Amino acid sequence: MGAAVTYYALPKLPEPFRTRCILALPVFLIALVSLSRVLACCPGLCRPPSPAADAKAPFSPYFYHIIHRRIIALSGGLILGIAAGVSYLGDAPRLGLPTETIRGISGVMGEDPRESRNGRGMGYLDLRSVAGADSLRATARGRVLVFFPAEALPRLRDFGRSAEVFVEGDFAGDTGGKSSGGFTDGPPLFRAQGVHVVKSAPAWEKLRTGVRLAILDKLEGHVWGGLGAALLLGVKDNLDSALAQKYQAAGCSHVLALSGMHLAIVAALVAFFLRKFLGLKAASIAGAVLILLYVALIGVQSSLERAAIMYLLGTGVAIGFLPRRPLSLLAMAFLIQIAIRPSSGTGISFILSYLALAGILTLGEFFHSILRGWIPEFLARPLSASLGAYLATAAVVAANFGMARPVGLLAGLVVVPLTTVFMVGVLAALALSFIAPVLVNILGMGLTLLYSLLDYTVSLAGMVPGITVNGWGWELCLSLLCLFLGRPYTIRRQALAPFT
Repeated sequence: MGAAVTYYALPKLPEPFRTRCILALPVFLIALVSLSRVLACCPGLCRPPSPAADAKAPFSPYFYHIIHRRIIALSGGLILGIAAGVSYLGDAPRLGLPTETIRGISGVMGEDPRESRNGRGMGYLDLRSVAGADSLRATARGRVLVFFPAEALPRLRDFGRSAEVFVEGDFAGDTGGKSSGGFTDGPPLFRAQGVHVVKSAPAWEKLRTGVRLAILDKLEGHVWGGLGAALLLGVKDNLDSALAQKYQAAGCSHVLALSGMHLAIVAALVAFFLRKFLGLKAASIAGAVLILLYVALIGVQSSLERAAIMYLLGTGVAIGFLPRRPLSLLAMAFLIQIAIRPSSGTGISFILSYLALAGILTLGEFFHSILRGWIPEFLARPLSASLGAYLATAAVVAANFGMARPVGLLAGLVVVPLTTVFMVGVLAALALSFIAPVLVNILGMGLTLLYSLLDYTVSLAGMVPGITVNGWGWELCLSLLCLFLGRPYTIRRQALAPFT
């Protein structure tokens, strides 16, 4: 919590006050830790902690030791949040030339190019240099979102991520800080008119791109292929836009975003085939390796990264390296992710991913304790999880989208199981396309039926109107109230759910 507070609050502060906070906070933390240490070592209170009867009583020896440890943990979190926030602020593009004079930029593709709604290509470019008028050139760093011409998209896809390119064009709109070549608000947009591939990607990236294109080629031409590519690879270029809008209207658009649910299916298949032969621990380690390869194939996506880190931590639990504490594992995943890639925490998908899982582990347990015994368990568990995730994310959704779709709570009970079966079928079809291509058509009939059933389900749920919200206060209060009421059930929770 300390890391989250400083990480998200630091960029919002005005510059003079921000610098003062960064300088003053370490002094305050040192004083706070020192004070807690003095209290913990006062005469009569320096005995080692023990689970005595008065362990939780105020001013007991154990009480002071616990307070000291928690203050140290809070201080470490605050410092980590400052470091990640400052690192993210320092990643703002530095161009070296006034933006209005720049006519070309050179850099490395930071992700696989994708197709935008207007048919143009788009992707992030990690800058190396910029070129201006009168043959001016300057070194540059940072990340820029580039919109490529539609005719250049197929060629860029073939070269894939990590290819070095030079694009001609200009920056779009108000980029902030034009005179100095700096940016203050998010990645700037560059509109490219010409694209030149300067250098191919490394061998590993070429192999990854080749595998990715081979899978997309196998899925192309099938009615269900676009949805399969979106669910397996996160590629929505061939996804029917009408179907995507139906998912959004049904409150199930999160199903199309790669996250823990998709990773859980891959992990479950690995465990099913390897557990009998290798045992639990060896199968968990093999699954972790496969998950890393899968994430490397997909590319950078915050919610998928969160799920992968949680799976790796769950592997640590399976081999006895970490305790079975889901909320602690979720917090550890947050710290690891913002430390490795500080810029990931600013995305809405990152925030919703962590809030949803936190809601499942806290509010979901509260609702499950209420629903248990009143409805069958196979409905109580997923419905309580959906309620927990919905309430935990309601304030953020309301503040960012202005529309709430409660129908997704019920639609998800049908869409998620159908999507799970559909994904398993797509994986089986991919395997058969390399082994026995003739059987793909037979399996494809079942996948077409599932595709139609999913289309009908989200269409039916999308007919229910959403709720327009102008603020987020009541959603936040309701979430905090349920969180407070559900705290006892969270403490008693023992089951580990690292793949949710």
